[in-house]
Amino acid sequence: MKKNKQPNFSKAHRDYVKKLKKDKFFIIFFRIFILVAFLGLWELLTYFKVVDPFFISSPSRIVLQIVELCKNGTLLTHTWVTLYETLIGFTIATVIGYVVAIALWCNEKLRKILEPYIVVLNSLPKIALGPIIILWVGAGTSAIVVMCVLICVIITTMSMMSAFLSVEEGKILLLKSMHANKFQILFKLVLPNSMPEFISVLKINVGMSWVGSIMGEYLTSKAGLGYLIVYGGQIFRIDLVMASTIILCILAFGMYYIVSLLEKKFSSFRGKS
Repeated sequence: MKKNKQPNFSKAHRDYVKKLKKDKFFIIFFRIFILVAFLGLWELLTYFKVVDPFFISSPSRIVLQIVELCKNGTLLTHTWVTLYETLIGFTIATVIGYVVAIALWCNEKLRKILEPYIVVLNSLPKIALGPIIILWVGAGTSAIVVMCVLICVIITTMSMMSAFLSVEEGKILLLKSMHANKFQILFKLVLPNSMPEFISVLKINVGMSWVGSIMGEYLTSKAGLGYLIVYGGQIFRIDLVMASTIILCILAFGMYYIVSLLEKKFSSFRGKS
């Protein structure tokens, strides 16, 4: 049997691929280096009492605090509460915002009527609605999820509506000339064309949903990472505050990474199609 010959790439192509690998290694190395250097400097400054660890804690004390939370089972409980609230708020806000944007694109008069109100709602500080939300839906998880949804849904609606309206008019006219109706134009052209913007909205909502859930836990909660941050601040346990913040960063990064994987899958699918 004849062996399949490997493609014979030119020297310029091999050099280009080698340069890409070097650049990738360079970026990853310095990402890790900056993090390690920052943590090392932080630890040294607190160890030699250049800064007081009572006010800024230290990496070693944060690790010990996380270990303590793991041992008494507190970490898993509070992490799950905040993660659950964030995922629910993220999902509801994304779905509602996307559907509302579609409705506004389909009905131009409705869009022109509601657009000023959407802009006003977007500029309104959502935390000012905290007491009203608690009165309407009660304290606890419901209020936190509503706060999360309010923060994300307007951004989703405005971003997706802008993406829908940015579709080239010439392509729409081409489909109309082929007797395509409104829904055919929507599903065959507008929605596929807006997928990159949708991925961008998901990335934005990752951060905003965590802001909403923590903000809600500041107002009303008996559990969650936001509750631990508030509680730690009240009893002056900065180690607890910093440990909860670090866990929040890890969870937010995890959600963002999942969205990035979806973006890569979508990009590879579009490349093949």
